[in-house]
Amino acid sequence: MVSVLDIIEDTMVDGPGLRTSIYCAGCRHACPGCHNPQSWDISKGRRMTTEEMMAVIEADPYADVTFSGGDPMLQAEGFTELAKAIRSRTRKTIWCYTGFVFEALLGNPAQRALLEEIDVLVDGPFVRSLRNEDLPFRGSSNQRLIDVKKSLPRETAVPYHLGI
Repeated sequence: MVSVLDIIEDTMVDGPGLRTSIYCAGCRHACPGCHNPQSWDISKGRRMTTEEMMAVIEADPYADVTFSGGDPMLQAEGFTELAKAIRSRTRKTIWCYTGFVFEALLGNPAQRALLEEIDVLVDGPFVRSLRNEDLPFRGSSNQRLIDVKKSLPRETAVPYHLGI
């Protein structure tokens, strides 16, 4: 189960191409200038099962998937279950946004398990003084696009390079 604020289909702002974005509820980072402060309270979301979310994800064979929020890493077990279902039933790529940094996630077993199921991590808190609207798929220059599959074996962040 995941506490979900909304699922947006066919969005193009949360990663390349068409995406189904799952916006979860719950975030402790409380970044000043956050574009989604309504996501901070986990009780504002609706509890959804993996199968309920998969029904939306599988309905669009062309859209990849993004986990956003809130912070999906605060519901790592539920998102890991969902990511495993996506992996076993589709060929979709998975992006995940978090206010944590990659290196901190490595030490938490539940969060590392989620990392092992995703392709690209957008990490770091939003920092208003570093805001840059020209950066693709992130809001401030401290946030990184990380190739998780290359980063995990090295236990260091390897940049993800967009093909755009």
